Amino acid sequence: MTRRTERVAEQLRGELARLLREETTDPRIRLVTLTRVDVSPDLRNARVFWSTLATDDEEEALPVQEGLKSAAAFLRRGLARALPLKRVPALEFRYDPSMVRGAETLALLGEIEDGSAQ
Repeated sequence: MTRRTERVAEQLRGELARLLREETTDPRIRLVTLTRVDVSPDLRNARVFWSTLATDDEEEALPVQEGLKSAAAFLRRGLARALPLKRVPALEFRYDPSMVRGAETLALLGEIEDGSAQ
């Protein structure tokens, strides 16, 4: 990514997080963390990676994914109002299981530490 697309991606992530926290009312979208935003070089598309500790696997994340998908147009309008962009990218949401995997890894490391301390 170029410096410009990185800067736009970070602005999008911050503003999307604010919109999700303060303006969305869909109960399916709860405790969502935006882990990363990848923007295409022409700034027409943005792939938003999200995760949540409220779910353990991808099947449990499906309702959240559907909630994000249904809120995409609302979020895009909010981005258009808040950011000084000529063109607001189309949003595509993808589940990112990294937070769940990280929590599992930390739990395993804790078990190993407890076992070696005995």
